[in-house]
Amino acid sequence: MDYPVITHRGGASGVTGSCHQLWIDQNNSILVDCGLFQGQEASNGDNSFDQLKINFPVESVRAMVVTHVHIDHIGRLPYLLAAGFRGPIICSPPSAVLLPLVIEDALKIGFTRDKKLIERFLDQVQNQLVVLPYKVWYQIPVVSGLPARLRLKRAGHILGSAYVEADLFAGGDNRCVPINGGRGSESASRENTDNIRVVFSGDLGAPWSPLLPAPRSPYRADILVLESTYGDRLHEHRRDRRYQLQQYAQAALNKKGHLIIPAFSIGRTQELLYELEDIIHRAGPESPLKQLQIIVDSPLAARFTEAYRQLKVWWDSEARQRVQRGRHPLSFDALYTVDRHDEHLRTVQYLHKSHRSAVVIAASGMVSGGRIVNYLKAMLGDTRHQVLFTGYQARGTPGADILKYAPVGGWVLLDGQRYSIRAEAVRLSGYSAHADQKDLVNFVRRMREKPRQIRLVHGDDPARKALKQALLCQLDDDTDCDIVLPAESSAPG
Repeated sequence: MDYPVITHRGGASGVTGSCHQLWIDQNNSILVDCGLFQGQEASNGDNSFDQLKINFPVESVRAMVVTHVHIDHIGRLPYLLAAGFRGPIICSPPSAVLLPLVIEDALKIGFTRDKKLIERFLDQVQNQLVVLPYKVWYQIPVVSGLPARLRLKRAGHILGSAYVEADLFAGGDNRCVPINGGRGSESASRENTDNIRVVFSGDLGAPWSPLLPAPRSPYRADILVLESTYGDRLHEHRRDRRYQLQQYAQAALNKKGHLIIPAFSIGRTQELLYELEDIIHRAGPESPLKQLQIIVDSPLAARFTEAYRQLKVWWDSEARQRVQRGRHPLSFDALYTVDRHDEHLRTVQYLHKSHRSAVVIAASGMVSGGRIVNYLKAMLGDTRHQVLFTGYQARGTPGADILKYAPVGGWVLLDGQRYSIRAEAVRLSGYSAHADQKDLVNFVRRMREKPRQIRLVHGDDPARKALKQALLCQLDDDTDCDIVLPAESSAPG
């Protein structure tokens, strides 16, 4: 068998459960992410134990790389460790701060609430964690095999997100040593023409995302594993998204209703707060927007927001300039955070009866659980309210159903009960944390040396097929590139 070989353990023909195994040779491999399946991609349509299990051998896995800390990319980490993985868990400095928060929450929801067990597990994660600065090469500890190294580049998806460049050296070439602790460079990489470079995109962000710089394409790739979440569409009005968000907030004020935003606790919540602070800051002194209350109802989101504030050295230049001018983009007067569960229930009841408008941000982003469900149960049946979706809604999730059936006055199933949809449900794709088709094509086009093979993953089949066609149309005629739509595999190799 010719190496490298890539086996997709999840997230190939769907948008959740990302897990990709890069085989260096028959005895050594690297795992890129180990995420949770959600929606219809979960076995039996739920989070059953079968879809959490690691159903492949882990003895060959020398390292796991975390592209970012969303649950669909790291949610199976507890089960990977339970399966016996004891190698390094490699991530960027911001992800190292955020990862324990995500894993602790995931353990409480799907594994155990025993504090001692959780602490023991978190200690194990910390012991295996390797914090790798961006652009620094790390040597993979192979066993009687060929040398390999990897490094992380900023992906612009959420704070700490990265795409992965992995170099595999043939014939025992040891020029990549020493790597750990040494700063790599593109010029040095180009000198090693006998290496095979495999790039895993993880989830790529889009230009003009709040707080984050846009990702820059790698110089080269021989094999590119590329996400395709929005491979069949373009994001509308990205530069106008703040204005559109303001219009929805204004509409809530006019109707004396509430703007309900399902959002993931990490990434999207902080970006929305950043934009809402700017909307209130720019509003005139007599504007009703000055009276708008912003409610974040999620203890986890509050912890992430605090972590984001501590990690502002990783923000983009615009965000850091706001801080230097004395503004507090993630901590402002109109912001109110709900912590305790009893306080949450009281807030739902108060808003249900109140005619004072508010913007409510609560998890989960696909309405597959969490506190957002109680808000929707109370408010979906009232035409005064709006539900604003700013992220991807996977097939089979209540979020996807609300968007589908709201225009026809349908219903959605929440906790086993039907709830009529009378509130307006809208999508604002300008806040998507994912690159769209144009951005994904540009990620490839801007490489100086194009891939010989592109493997399109992390997308539904229509999105993958559309992106394949777009890439074929945009790549030069003299570019010899095989574009593959792989499937998941549970086979050992």
